[in-house]
Amino acid sequence: MSSKLSELRTLWRLLRGSASGVADHGARMESFYAAQAEDYDAFRKRLLTGRERLLERLELPPGAVVADLGGGTGANLDFLPAGMRAQLGHWHIVDLAGSLLRIADQRIAELGASNVTTHRADATLWRPADHPVDIVLLSYSLTMMPDWPAVLEHAESLLRPGGQIAVVDFYVSRKHPPPGMVRHSWWTRHGWTAWFGWDDVFLSADHLPTLSRRFEPVWRSEDRAPVPWLPWVRVPVYQFIGRKKGSDAPQ
Repeated sequence: MSSKLSELRTLWRLLRGSASGVADHGARMESFYAAQAEDYDAFRKRLLTGRERLLERLELPPGAVVADLGGGTGANLDFLPAGMRAQLGHWHIVDLAGSLLRIADQRIAELGASNVTTHRADATLWRPADHPVDIVLLSYSLTMMPDWPAVLEHAESLLRPGGQIAVVDFYVSRKHPPPGMVRHSWWTRHGWTAWFGWDDVFLSADHLPTLSRRFEPVWRSEDRAPVPWLPWVRVPVYQFIGRKKGSDAPQ
């Protein structure tokens, strides 16, 4: 019963929308998530689907360094086998919402994961101090970053030769998508854009084409995911893994 109440509380906060009249993006993020941080994972575990499948597709060799941009509570760690997590070089969780990062710090302590660190920082500016990045992960976070083209440009600069970017997020298609990509109806494109925009989640028809152009595609999937408490409704979701161009394979 408590989990149901948790989901209802989070759904109510989503319906209320994000803070209005707040110019700073970091302050908006913190205002929106502070009240729901404790309930965040329970609700979004059912809403934010596809993360486990994305991570299963990734090449995560021992010693790999991962930048989890917009990583929030660190929930992506739960989709890694303990043995694989222990073999990673380092997992960096980068987010602007301090309330979510506090949950991530609790998760890290419970896991005893000494190779995981949180950073309260802008995804367009953060950079590790002493090592290149093997994987940039954007899990349902790119739609919440106003200057997402700058995020992708910065992500590319973080990656070592042969490094990969992995993205899963909500989206809508272009009216006339590139060949081989899904085309959504007018209602899907405009309805979901308006719905998510209420919470400052900005669905874009340009994410997937831009990713496919900027990085060498390794794997792509376009699907729909159920929405908690609205079982008859399914929202468009994409998954993308790409390799930094100008490199033949991981070094």
